[in-house]
Amino acid sequence: MRVFKFGGASVKDADGVKNVVNVLKQVGHKDTLLVVSAMGKTTNAMEVLVHNYFNNKEAISASLQEIVDYHDGILKGLFSTNQHKVYEKVKTLFEEIKGFLTWNKSPNYNFVYDQIVGYAELISTTIISEYFQEIGIANTWLDVRKFIKTDSNYRDGVVDWDKTQELVSKGINNKLLNITQGFLGSEDNNFTTTLGREGSDYTAAILAYCLNAESVTIWKDVPGVLNADPRYFKETQLLNKISYREAIELAFYGASVIHPKTLQPLQRKEIPLHVKSFINPKDAGTTVGKGNGIEPKVPCFIVKKNQVLMKLSSLDFSFIVENNISELFKLLHDHRMKVDLIQNSAISFSVCIDNKFGGLEDLLAILKGKFNVEYHTDVSLYTIRHFNTEAIASLQNGHEVLLEQRAKETVQLVVR
Repeated sequence: MRVFKFGGASVKDADGVKNVVNVLKQVGHKDTLLVVSAMGKTTNAMEVLVHNYFNNKEAISASLQEIVDYHDGILKGLFSTNQHKVYEKVKTLFEEIKGFLTWNKSPNYNFVYDQIVGYAELISTTIISEYFQEIGIANTWLDVRKFIKTDSNYRDGVVDWDKTQELVSKGINNKLLNITQGFLGSEDNNFTTTLGREGSDYTAAILAYCLNAESVTIWKDVPGVLNADPRYFKETQLLNKISYREAIELAFYGASVIHPKTLQPLQRKEIPLHVKSFINPKDAGTTVGKGNGIEPKVPCFIVKKNQVLMKLSSLDFSFIVENNISELFKLLHDHRMKVDLIQNSAISFSVCIDNKFGGLEDLLAILKGKFNVEYHTDVSLYTIRHFNTEAIASLQNGHEVLLEQRAKETVQLVVR
């Protein structure tokens, strides 16, 4: 079995869905599992809906209607009549969202987030499955929440591999074309969990691992893995081959084309990962697998925007020692801060963090009672793998460098 993952950009409109069909006609779809994300920017729109649920009740109806209208436009572009059964299926899913917003009593933002945002994938795959049936491509729609089991860490669920393996082995017929959702799982009480933003790649890897798939292909709007994000860098170069180890390094530092968790299960079973263009599906793209380094060996640029750089020093100018550092990491963990870079000296400790869960103000309030605290928000963290002098100079030009850290193969700069 092969596992294909199609992201939101590939199914952002009716023409995108039709192009997925074109891709499958060119590369085949026998014994294939499709993992499909939410359509276009629907996840963002669902996040707005959750925000309004907690902060602006009067805007709930309008924000939900915007999502309904967007999908209605895609339905009209795919189906010749609004009497098709898909309309009723999609309507039912939206009614479930309305129902949840009405009866929910939980004040837990992360719980509510997962129950609402997860519907984006359910709606997307329902539309695509029904469209495939309509044009004669037989397929089986699967609810991935029945297969991927996690703990109750909402918005960042940890996979229970034993339960997941058992459910996948028993419940998925790998001789069919199956269509399922990315990003989602469920906990022991069958409430929806999510695997973290951009977790659909990880979903594909989980299912590939459990199915002993021959390969995973991630279909993107770029020709493969590039040495830099074209949204932020003018000149980019395609990487033809990347070893698992090198890809994990790139993912760890934040390369957006591959989810950080995706590679680990694939490496354990040596399942190759292909990153290819859904615009030119016959092109070779990039292959991640066994081997050494990258081909060609060129500097790779990674940027993380909207970071926070904090510098902490002891109130009495004593050394920052193990006890201090242990306490700091516990506080960072408790406030769900993702640490992207650390640097310490005798009397100071600097850390670059991602405040994606919004806990910065509470964290700072605690830290200021224990340390001298300097911090900068809205900074950017640049990482260069396989750097050279020219690559570093290109980033320093026009930026104020707040912190620099070098290793043998990697240099990191925090700039504003």
